[in-house]
Amino acid sequence: MNPAEPSPWMPSRQRCPLWGTLDVLFMLGFALPALVAATLLVLAAAMVWPFWRSLRAVQVLAMQFLFWGLWFAALYGLIRWKYGERFWKALGWVRPPRGYAQAAALGVLTAGGVIGAAIVLRPPRVPMPLLELLKDPLSLAVVGAFAITLGPVCEELAFRGFLLPWLVRWIRPAPAILLSGALFAALHGPEYAWSWRHVVLIGLAGAAFGLVRYRTGSTAAAAMMHAAYNLVFFATLLAQPGGNLP
Repeated sequence: MNPAEPSPWMPSRQRCPLWGTLDVLFMLGFALPALVAATLLVLAAAMVWPFWRSLRAVQVLAMQFLFWGLWFAALYGLIRWKYGERFWKALGWVRPPRGYAQAAALGVLTAGGVIGAAIVLRPPRVPMPLLELLKDPLSLAVVGAFAITLGPVCEELAFRGFLLPWLVRWIRPAPAILLSGALFAALHGPEYAWSWRHVVLIGLAGAAFGLVRYRTGSTAAAAMMHAAYNLVFFATLLAQPGGNLP
């Protein structure tokens, strides 16, 4: 298969990312041991500090944080030591061409679009384990802070900073954006008991983030957009306790 034509919107480095297929496969394969290690560390902390056991939401987020920390440590080593490039530059973490305010506005518009799509699709109410853990103000605050800060940064660096440029290199931009959105939705599938309507809605949001990343060449733009999107739904959750959000 011949690589797709370079995007006229992406910086030249992002049209042809440093990493190749073997690097992508390595990082995908490293995800499982990173997840196992993060889980074991959280379980060990619960055994050492009994009070930790009562903070279930914090444990879940700690596991996610440790997972991303280990995964990005491996990615940093790959980019820095194998290719001699700066981590943030290689992943396209640059200021959005039209500023962060526009990226945030696009995130709010995307949230509105997903809400509109949800009205049409009528996703069923499904048990959401993480929301079930938000029974105290501390857990609610920690989850909210993660959802609008580290969460979007980590996910956008992985899906739109690392994976998307590689996909664009091998297939046309439109299917690459849709595929990265589908993989992003699959990551969140367990949170919604694999309800296909919820997965479709998450996939639409992921595709929107990918489109902005592709058009601007800025992973930071996608992260800001993602953060604003999450903020809308978190604010909705606070306004309607017990809601089931897409």
